[in-house]
Amino acid sequence: MRDLFVFGIVLLSLPFGFRVPFVGLLTFTWLAYMRAQDLCWGFARSQRFSLWVGLVMILGWAVHEIGRRPFTRRDFRASMMILLLVLTTISLLLAKDQSSYVITRYVEYAKIIVVALFTLGQVDSRKRLHLMLLTIALSLGFFGIKGGIHGILTGGGTIQRGPGGMLEDNNDFALALVMNVPLMLYLGLEGTKPWMRKLAVVGVVLTMGTITLTHSRGAFLSLAGVMFLLWLRSKRKGLGAMVLLGAVLAFFFVLPEHVRTRIASIGHYKQDSSAMGRLQAWQIAFREIKAYPILGVGIRNYQVHWNEFKEGIVSGEAYAKVAHNSYLQVWAEGGTIAFMVYLAMLFSSFAVLRKLRKLGMRTRGGEWIVNYARMFEASLLGYMIGATFLNRGHFDLIYHLVALVAAFRLIAYRWVRQPEGEREGEEAQVEEMLPLRLGKETGLVKGARQALPHWGR
Repeated sequence: MRDLFVFGIVLLSLPFGFRVPFVGLLTFTWLAYMRAQDLCWGFARSQRFSLWVGLVMILGWAVHEIGRRPFTRRDFRASMMILLLVLTTISLLLAKDQSSYVITRYVEYAKIIVVALFTLGQVDSRKRLHLMLLTIALSLGFFGIKGGIHGILTGGGTIQRGPGGMLEDNNDFALALVMNVPLMLYLGLEGTKPWMRKLAVVGVVLTMGTITLTHSRGAFLSLAGVMFLLWLRSKRKGLGAMVLLGAVLAFFFVLPEHVRTRIASIGHYKQDSSAMGRLQAWQIAFREIKAYPILGVGIRNYQVHWNEFKEGIVSGEAYAKVAHNSYLQVWAEGGTIAFMVYLAMLFSSFAVLRKLRKLGMRTRGGEWIVNYARMFEASLLGYMIGATFLNRGHFDLIYHLVALVAAFRLIAYRWVRQPEGEREGEEAQVEEMLPLRLGKETGLVKGARQALPHWGR
């Protein structure tokens, strides 16, 4: 029954995604982060739903929106993504290992970049931005809440893996949940009903519990950084301090012993084989960087060169499959130029969010800009802290969020330039964003973009 339900949803979404590609993009996002196919037990589990939806939405754009809505938009961060893909392609052509496994990983990365660029083209209004963020928040929030309830019912049972795909590893899963905490919090508190705000707070608390139960120390440090930034940016710092104090007390008196022991091991890394293995992997990465400084060893070629550089660092047959650090991963596999481009993409996102936060503060009615900027800042910070301990240089969620930051920048500046009476507000009709009525032209924000063609009979 579950297989039929998921299959039916995807099948029904295809004609809508073809006619309105943004609907396809929302479906693609839902499949990427909620991993509905991995919740099935039968035939649906092995279906390539994301591929179907992705092809249909891009074909729909080619048929219905070329000349009316660009595939992507001009933005510095978009340029950095394209340049990263070009550099990754060149390094792959020169790589030692070009096996089918490596090619498959490269194609996955290329698809991530293409979808991120497509997102920048599709998310061109405030409502679309909200719907996209809400889809991400609810999809990942489902697992955060589910894991928290699991922890309560089992008395703190360990969560050893995520749902699947790029979220299968427990560390990657925990990092995604950390990045989702600000989205859940800000979007929930933005709700018009009291129950929405209360549900958001409960969801965040349960998600925090899920993160700790994964035993991911990197995610725990990321969560601490995110919570500190949220407190720093909050208006009611006294209340925020009480919440943080409550979190500390919960850590000591509510969380199970195995979680506290795992987190406490951060301070004793020399006695921890996992931590020492990471330090050794970092040393190998630096040696690879020194030997291949310009274009790197090639995507997924870190392990291939392990034996060349392990002397004096690792004894015996021990090895690490990855660099255990996103920055060193990009640097070693893509080279120094790619590493600088990667950092430029991330830090430019923070720079533009800082400008937008200040813009919102000095603009009447710009509170939503301030809140969104704070939300994105906290989410990106969570990634950048976690990236120090995880091999997530090609993580789809970070590229998706960077694309949404770029879209947010364009939307916010356009909103500010409009006369106050013509600005897109919270009460805009849903059909302004998601036109699905037969025989109706899309209702669009005035001046935002040209209307799409009429539906066929």
